[in-house]
Amino acid sequence: MSRWKGLPGELDPRVRQLVVALRRVKDRSGLSLRRLAARTGYSTSSWERYLSGRALPPREAVEAIARLGDDDPARLLALHEVAAEVWGRSPDGAPAPRPPAVAGEAVPEGEDPGTPSGAGEVPRADPSRSRGRVPRATLVAGAVALVAAVAAAVLLAARLSDGEETAAAPPLTGTSAAVTAPGTAGEPDRPVYTCRSERIDGRWYAGNSRTMKAILAKGHAGPEVAEAQCLLREAGLAPGVVDGIFGPHTERAVRGLQKRSGLVVDGIIGPHTWKALRE
Repeated sequence: MSRWKGLPGELDPRVRQLVVALRRVKDRSGLSLRRLAARTGYSTSSWERYLSGRALPPREAVEAIARLGDDDPARLLALHEVAAEVWGRSPDGAPAPRPPAVAGEAVPEGEDPGTPSGAGEVPRADPSRSRGRVPRATLVAGAVALVAAVAAAVLLAARLSDGEETAAAPPLTGTSAAVTAPGTAGEPDRPVYTCRSERIDGRWYAGNSRTMKAILAKGHAGPEVAEAQCLLREAGLAPGVVDGIFGPHTERAVRGLQKRSGLVVDGIIGPHTWKALRE
């Protein structure tokens, strides 16, 4: 096994962990720096810097040395990802200078250190590493699109289910006191809701919606909210004006119903609160 020189004292512990792991893999491979450079496509001087903590190796170099050392690439890539986040930064998060280059540092004894690397050195490409690889961004984008499609399908199924429930419910008959939303000249198309409460098959309906599943919370609006407001009035609570807008008065009335019915008091109307409203 090669005898390695010490790493720079100012090196971040997370970078140090990656470098130590790469040194062990290199030792297990039994390759000299020259042979390692020939097998990976990265120059000898590049590997000198990678294995001495003076430069952060690219992901491709980490994968290449993992294959040669018969190691798990995922483990080394995880260490590389952590090291990349802190590379070139001091412990307090401010930019820090890279460790100084020291002649012969991190070069195993008996090996030719190779030609020093220049500022414009570009690693040689290894065609075998690029074949069949899918860009990371493509995988992430595909996963996001799949999640969005599943969520849209679930929402559509829920809406269709609610619509079928509405069609199957018995027609409402009978009348009760009508409560209308105050209209203004600037809102000619604002909906006007009425409460026509009637008990059918052991449940209360107010003529605006027959849902038992709609999730309503403060800020929502529509006929389902008006239905809940009518039923809250029927239950002896005060949701304010029946205008189909879930405001603070409606939320306070919902909390009162939930507390009275032994439900979770969160001010949100869900299936359990609907059941309490229609009982």
